[in-house]
Order: sequence, then C-alpha cells, then structure tokens
Amino acid sequence: MNFEAVRAFVAVAAAGQFQLAAATLGISQQAVSKRLATLERDLGVRLFTRTAGGTRVTIDGQALLPHARELLQVEQRASNSVRP
Repeated sequence: MNFEAVRAFVAVAAAGQFQLAAATLGISQQAVSKRLATLERDLGVRLFTRTAGGTRVTIDGQALLPHARELLQVEQRASNSVRP
C-alpha cells in the first residue's frame, strides 16, 4: 500500500472534495485522482462516491479510514525515530 495514496485518501475524506484535498497536499487534482484510483484498484473496492456537490466516503472507505489515519501516524513516528 502506497503511503502517498493513503495520504490522498485521508485528505479527500477530510476535505470532501478532490480539489481541496489537492490544494492541501500541494499536488494537482489529477494526481489525487490517480493515487486514489490506484488505491481503489489495489484494494478492489470503491472508496468514494463522486457527486456533483463533492465526494462521499463509501462504506468500504469508512471501514478503511481509521486504519489509514493510523498508518500515516505510524509512518510519521517511524520517520521521527531516526531523525535527529
């Protein structure tokens, strides 16, 4: 599982829109879409329902979200453990 894809997933879930998540991450909306498409393909589930008004997390996305957040926290702690 790619951490950048997980980071994009968490950002979209928090923002409710791909464009806002992209701005938060400092990447293009297309990059966010590609990362999420890869994550959805790897997991074999849809993580979001895209609507005209924004994006909603699916049931599968809701199940993944707390674990995704935890993964990012663990990644940060691991990085901090070896940085002076």
